[in-house]
Order: sequence, then C-alpha cells, then structure tokens
Amino acid sequence: MSLRPTLDFLLYDWLHAESLAERERFADHSRETFDAVLDTCERIAREKYAPNNRIVDTQEPHFDGERVILPQATHDAHKAFVESGMLSAAQDYDIGGMQLPYTLSAAANSFFAMASVSIGANMLTSGNANLLMVHGTEMQKEVFAKNEFAGRWSGTMCLSEPQAGSSLSDVATRAVPDGADFQDDPLGPRYRLTGNKMWISAGDHELTENIVHIVLAKIPDENGKLIPGTRGISLFIVPKRMVDTDGQLTGERNDVALAGLNHKLGWRGTTNTLLNFGEGKFPVGGKPGAVGYLVGQPGKGLFCMFHMMNEARIGVGTAATMLGMAGYHASLDYARNRPQGRPAGPAGKDAAKPQVRIIEHADVRRMLLAQKAYCEGALALELYCARLVDEQKTGDAQAADDARLLLEVLTPIAKSWPSEWCLEANSLAIQIHGGYGYTRDFPVEQYWRDNRLNMIHEGTHGIQAADLLGRKVLMEEGRGLQLLAGRIAVTIGRAALVPALAAHAEALGEALQRIGSATKKAWATGDPREALANAVPYMQAFGHVVLAWIWLDVALRALERDAARASPATVGRIGATDFFFHYELPKIGAWLNVVESRDPTCAALPEEAF
Repeated sequence: MSLRPTLDFLLYDWLHAESLAERERFADHSRETFDAVLDTCERIAREKYAPNNRIVDTQEPHFDGERVILPQATHDAHKAFVESGMLSAAQDYDIGGMQLPYTLSAAANSFFAMASVSIGANMLTSGNANLLMVHGTEMQKEVFAKNEFAGRWSGTMCLSEPQAGSSLSDVATRAVPDGADFQDDPLGPRYRLTGNKMWISAGDHELTENIVHIVLAKIPDENGKLIPGTRGISLFIVPKRMVDTDGQLTGERNDVALAGLNHKLGWRGTTNTLLNFGEGKFPVGGKPGAVGYLVGQPGKGLFCMFHMMNEARIGVGTAATMLGMAGYHASLDYARNRPQGRPAGPAGKDAAKPQVRIIEHADVRRMLLAQKAYCEGALALELYCARLVDEQKTGDAQAADDARLLLEVLTPIAKSWPSEWCLEANSLAIQIHGGYGYTRDFPVEQYWRDNRLNMIHEGTHGIQAADLLGRKVLMEEGRGLQLLAGRIAVTIGRAALVPALAAHAEALGEALQRIGSATKKAWATGDPREALANAVPYMQAFGHVVLAWIWLDVALRALERDAARASPATVGRIGATDFFFHYELPKIGAWLNVVESRDPTCAALPEEAF
C-alpha cells in the first residue's frame, strides 16, 4: 500500500496546490516540479530510511567519552537528505533554496517521518535556521542560518532545564556580558552562558561539523539577580565549535559539554541530551562560560523562540500522523493476509470450513477504519495548516492576515490531536496483530513507542489545551474562532445540499454551536482557574469538531470528483467520514459537559485523597 495516492488527492484535488505556481514566488514551479520533489523524497525514504528503522531503534546512540556514536545508516540517511536540498527547499533562491511552497515541503517530508521518524532531526535544523532568518542580524543569517540550510551544520532548540521542564518562567541559565566590548562583536552582542539544559534532541552527534544551539537564558539585572517570569528571557546562538565571520571553524571548542544521554522509550535514533553550558570543561580564551550571541532584543527571547516552536509544533503533529499512518498500513497488510477464525452464521460457526482472513471480521474492520479516519484526517489537517503558511506568506493582505489568525487557533490542534489519536491508531495496530503485535517481530510496537513522545514534546497536551482555551480562542476578541467557524459554516452549507452528507452537515452545525456555547460558559465567571480546569476535554472536543469539518470537506471533494463512487478510494473516504461522524463526533458531548459546568472534580480533590 502506498501513501502517494492519498497525498496526491489531498494536495492536488483538495488543496489545489498546483495553483500556488501562479504566484510570483512560486512561478518557476508546476505540477511537474512538485511531483519530481515528491518522487525524490519518496525514493530516499524508501531506500535510506525505511530499511534502517529497526537498526536505529536497537543500536541506540552511545557516548564513548569523546564523541557520540550513531549507526552508519543514520549518517547515510542524513547525507542523502542533505543532498536532496530539502533542508532549504522553501527558502529563497539566493540562499540556495528552491522557493518551494511549504505545502509541498511538508508533504514531501511526510515520507521520511513515515519511513523512520527518528533518523536525524532535520525539523529542528530548518526551524532553527528559519528563526534566525526572521529575527537574526544579517551576519547571523549569513554565518549560522545559511550553513544550517546547506546541511553543513545542524541546529537545536534549548528550552527545558532539569528543574524547570515546561515552566519557562523558572529558566535559570544565566548570560552575562563578555567583556567591555561585548556589544561590538560582529556575530552579535557576546555573552557568557552558564546553566544546564535537559531533553535536547540532537544536542550532540557527529553528523555535521558543527551544532548551532538556540538557547533561552536570562541576563541578570544590575544587582546580579535574574528577573522572575518569562519577561526576563533572552535568546542566544551558542555554537558547539567557535566560528569566525566567514563561517569557518576557528579550531576552538565552545564551553558546551555533553553531561549525558537520555535513554528513551522510543525515538531512539535521535540523540537526546543533557547539556552543561559554561562548566569550564572547554574554556574559550582561557575562561569558563559558553560564548553566546544575542538574537533580537534582551528580554524578548520567548517572542523569537515561539517562531520556531509553532513551526516545530506543526512538525510534531505531522510526525505523529505519519507514525500512525505507518501502523495503519502495517496492520492493514497483516489483516489482509492473516487467516484466523470463521464467520458465525445462523447455525453458529462451522469448524469444517476454512479460516477467513481477519479483515473479514467486523471488529477488525472497525479498528482499521478508526485508524484510517484518524491518520488520513490528521494528514489532511497538517497539509491544510501548511497551505495556510503559504497563504500567510504569499496571499493578499486580507488573506494573509486571515491565514495568520487561523494558524494561531489551529496550531494547538495540529500538534495535539494527531499526538493523541494517531497514538491510539498505533495501539489499534498492535491490537490487530494480536500477540504478535506485542513482540518485536513486527514493527507496530516500535511505532507506538516512537509516537508516545509526541504528546509530551514541544508543549505537553495540557499546555496546548491551556493555550487554546486560555489564549487562542480569546485573542483579538475571538476573531480567530469566528473566522474558523465561518469556514466550517461554508463547508456545512455545501454539504447540506448533498444527500449522502446532509446528516453529517447538520451534526457538524450542532457541534459547532456547542463549541461556541462551551467557550462562553467556560469563561462565564472570568476566573481562569475555573475555565482552564477542564481545558484538555475542551481541546479534545474542539479537535474532534475540526477533524469532522476536515473530513466533511474532503468527502465533498471526493464526491465532486467521483459522484458515482466508482473508485475504492472514494468509497474509503466516504466510509471514513461516516465513521468519524457516527463513532467519534458524538464523543464531544461528554467532554463539553464538564467544560460547560466548570466541573471542579479534578481541581477540588484534596491532595491527601489521591
């Protein structure tokens, strides 16, 4: 079973991605060049990534005291990816990019995530470089971002600390001016950093000649004290190895030391590190302290970092989606070939008859259809968000602003919904394999382990929920929520005229009204403690409404293309839509009941009662 037909339908039939070539930025492209990119990435994923997925899981990174050792397969895959040009595919021609639409870049990268999600950490490198292209100085772009896009260097994102985790207010890494001339360094105001960062993906390796760490730290006040909260956080470029203004290594190591590797449940192909900044193991110029260059303004680091975090969150959602998709394809193949059991007729089962394949059992079909609905729906959502990125960058002023606001509202869903429900798809894939699924003889157990990370990193489920209900649906006087509701209403209006979809349109309309009502009731008292106590159920319901809308819109397009339902693909899309509306959308009632009543059960239970 191939991913390509699904991608082609979503890109070209549903999102009309080829029309992007009519815009000035993408004028050199066409359906032909888009397909060539997809072909190349599909081939590299098939040849360099997929065959080595189990290898990178079993041959974990290890530190020999001098360097981190990775399997040769990881080096080969990284080299092939860099040579494909995908690191800079969406960037301008003058920095070596292809000026490819982000929509196509996201679709092409989905092949790698499905083949082996933990080979490399290219998403972090491109996100790091993109941040610098927006917030860095011209010299920082030239020296750091361009070398990352070229694949010569790689990048990280250093937020979390052992004592702080996701609570960035408690960041304790310090940055002090490095000498009287610290403001005059051509690479940016120069500081010395000391502190510890935890859970840093790709924090140390030998895949590239240098690693560019983007680090959150606080500059002490005149009394030497750190400013409480997030307003004191600044952002710094801290290279692993020192560089000059021509982007050449000076031969001196920066004071960034690997303190240890974290050994993970899954996603084992990517190193995950504890890094010590400024402990004195590698003194620069004879002094301890990691040299870092300020990005943007002091105290504005979190504003800059969120540029990278939002991109990373959509990337996490896509990774979760493709891991779910990998499990779906594996379990579908297994179900089509595994004989077991016999159907029950009016007289019961006839043991003399041959066994049937398990796909002929209704409950197995239920689990397969759930996976299809979760994973293909999530893929459509991620590509829709990617299309909004292109609209924000290249649309007219009103379209660009609408896209910006829609992305604000949808990003928590794009990250959280696939990380919950495509993980459930992986669980169902194990179930379809039965006892075999719980062994390493089949890949589905690894897909589940790899996917379990996605509800945690780049903002946990709870953080995404608080962001959605506490900020995103309220921002700009609720205009983002109104804008999304307007787009959903357009789909409802179209679907109401199609007999096969009219009932779904009515159900979605009722669900949309319920979301609006629940949002108001959650905030009826104006007390954030009451409103946000049930933020996760709110996000679950909100996400299900968004996915119901996505599936209804996809179904409309499928029927426009194939009204007679002559193709199995159309039958499958309508079946997945029916499943989502019959089995999934009704769940929102239970979730919203506690939101609307501001149910205090969880928040009010005394600690000693647990």
